[in-house]
Amino acid sequence: MKKTFCIVASMLLVCTSCVTKKKYILAENGRLEAIGRAEELKEQLGKCGDDNNQLSVRLDALLRDTANMGRNIRNYQTMLNTNMSEQDKLNSLLNQKMNELDERERTINELQDLINAQNEKVQNLLNSVKDALLGFSSDELSVTEKNGKVYLSMSDKLLFESGSARVDKRGKEALAKLAEVLNKQTDIDVYIEGHTDTKPINTVQFKDNWDLSVIRATSVVRILTKDYGVNPLQIQPCGRGEFMPIADNETAEGRSKNRRTEIIMAPKLDKLLDILK
Repeated sequence: MKKTFCIVASMLLVCTSCVTKKKYILAENGRLEAIGRAEELKEQLGKCGDDNNQLSVRLDALLRDTANMGRNIRNYQTMLNTNMSEQDKLNSLLNQKMNELDERERTINELQDLINAQNEKVQNLLNSVKDALLGFSSDELSVTEKNGKVYLSMSDKLLFESGSARVDKRGKEALAKLAEVLNKQTDIDVYIEGHTDTKPINTVQFKDNWDLSVIRATSVVRILTKDYGVNPLQIQPCGRGEFMPIADNETAEGRSKNRRTEIIMAPKLDKLLDILK
């Protein structure tokens, strides 16, 4: 019995020893494997640290580049805004000048239309005066157009006796025909100018050639307005004396031409003046 117990105890001891050694070997292998993994992880961790440092460096560089780029973008935006403001100013100025040009062109066109209408009136007036006075010779009167005005020059032998301011019958006939034209032309201004030669005059009625030229002009105005109904507001008399000759006063022929009464007719310029203001 005792011998049997010893044998069983020995067997158990052997079995226990075998199991413990096997566990030991497994545990040792696990430990070694864990150490290897730890070293591998440590190596990977170190590598990750290096990669992280490189990424940090790159990140810092990217942050600096981004900051620089942001500053550049803001600078560009400021420049763009400045340029846009200048462009807006230029566009506004251009539009203003274009509007001024359009207005100027409209004014020019309007003026041109009025000038054309004025020229047409002058030509119609010229033809009307010529037609009305066809029965008079060139020695008695002449009708011309100059600078947009119609000039009717009537010699003193047609209108007046020598040294007189009284209009004779033949002169009244001419003024009557002229009045027919003027009464149909209510939008014209009429200037009556008296002219003399250089021979001095000094009588009870006329102190000098100024007197003679003025009174002859007013005599024509009275006949046109009182006898033939021309509007007095259309007519303005004045005397020029001897100071606007058209010929040489040294000859009898020249002095005869200088002794004249000029009736100057011009369309009213009110509309033109209004545009030019």
